[in-house]
Amino acid sequence: MEAIEPAYGTAVLLLIAAGAVALLLFLIMKVRLHAFVALVGVSVVTAIAVGFPLADVPDVLMFGFADTIGSVALLVAFGVMLGRLLEVTGGAQVLADTLIGRFGESRAPFALGVAALCFGFPIFFDAGLVVFLPIILTVARRFGGSLLLYALPAAGAFAAMHAMVPPHPGPVAATEQLGGDIGVTLLIGAPIAVAAWYVGVYLVSRLLGRRVYVPVSDVVFGEVRDERGLSGAEREAEQEDGGSVRLGRTPPRFGVVAALLLVPLVLISFDTVLNTLGTAGVLDADVGAAAFLGLLGATPVALMITVVVAILVLGRPRTSMAHVRTIVDEALAPICSIILITGAGGMFGGVLELSGIGDALSSSLSGLGISLILQAFVIATLLRVAQGSATVALTTTGGLIAGAVAEADLGDVRTALLVVAIAAGATVLSHVNDSGFWLVSRFFGMDEKTTLKTWTVMETTLGLSAFAIAAGLWAVL
Repeated sequence: MEAIEPAYGTAVLLLIAAGAVALLLFLIMKVRLHAFVALVGVSVVTAIAVGFPLADVPDVLMFGFADTIGSVALLVAFGVMLGRLLEVTGGAQVLADTLIGRFGESRAPFALGVAALCFGFPIFFDAGLVVFLPIILTVARRFGGSLLLYALPAAGAFAAMHAMVPPHPGPVAATEQLGGDIGVTLLIGAPIAVAAWYVGVYLVSRLLGRRVYVPVSDVVFGEVRDERGLSGAEREAEQEDGGSVRLGRTPPRFGVVAALLLVPLVLISFDTVLNTLGTAGVLDADVGAAAFLGLLGATPVALMITVVVAILVLGRPRTSMAHVRTIVDEALAPICSIILITGAGGMFGGVLELSGIGDALSSSLSGLGISLILQAFVIATLLRVAQGSATVALTTTGGLIAGAVAEADLGDVRTALLVVAIAAGATVLSHVNDSGFWLVSRFFGMDEKTTLKTWTVMETTLGLSAFAIAAGLWAVL
């Protein structure tokens, strides 16, 4: 859909944008209206305010919503299926235990962080934290010291992967909005996320853990559990086919879990490498074996194949297909809200893009001598601080700068760096309007002041580290 000729000048458009964002924040933060309803409602009001003909408003709304949800829904659904299968079969536990055994006691925090980075590829931040919480607390009790030494590396790893690496909804939506390639974003975002985690999370957590003592919380140890971490009720449910706890008594081997997590990375790499070779004229990526490998490497197809492999090697050997179906059904149910909110964020961003507000904002920042990558970081940071949601900050910022990105014709690599910059801005300064802030505070038994001194600081150093790496690559590529 084509953007309209702006009905107002830059100043008025920017005021409308500010008013729309302020209204959105008021509805979500003060009225406590559900984010999906708030985003759709504000999108309608904004479309009318900027001068779209009333008859065109439904098409304007669907422009951003359909484009975003069409790509996000498949990736998020397959990602959460994979994460759930890893959880209930004990694959996540095996991954963490093996890494701790291989890295040794002195590097247990590092091992937990590496395990969380691996497991964080297909699973969301909050779900990953819940799955890893018993592991974190068990290791902390075993080795002693402040809980932060073990908790922050793992929690920060989930935060880094969730914000910067597809198939998580924020980076996927932002990549789609900016016209980038999801495979390239994955291949660039993943190593940047790992490097930013090491500098901004692991090293910082060592400093915070020495300065701030947090005792091990009893949040998940209120009930006697067996050597596998299962309660009595869970052991009873495990014996009944159709239960939703860990499958079987023999967890998968470490090599199986690691190989499974490598499947989507390898497949997606096929598509990216073939597209690069096709662009360079080395081969024709649209015919023959190259086209077939490219199909396998399409992100939704790659994740679908990974889920099928996970069912065959993790689920089916331990239970019936009927039980496997129940497991993936349980995994899909909670993500409906996430997918809809992401789509609605894309709707709001689409309205801003088509209205010319994004071009006006980009032009204003450009006039101040701010580069495009710094614009992306600053806008995402402002939205993150104001409303708390990293996903909304990612999708809204993507819509705001989409016009400038299209005009600049950056290419897939620089577009991926922009997505990382947006994700970095959407990560910093987690505070009391962020649900993740309260999740960490409650699970780790910290009061608000301690959480601000530790979690907020670590999230900020993580975002700044990611932005510094992306900006450095931007300057040399």
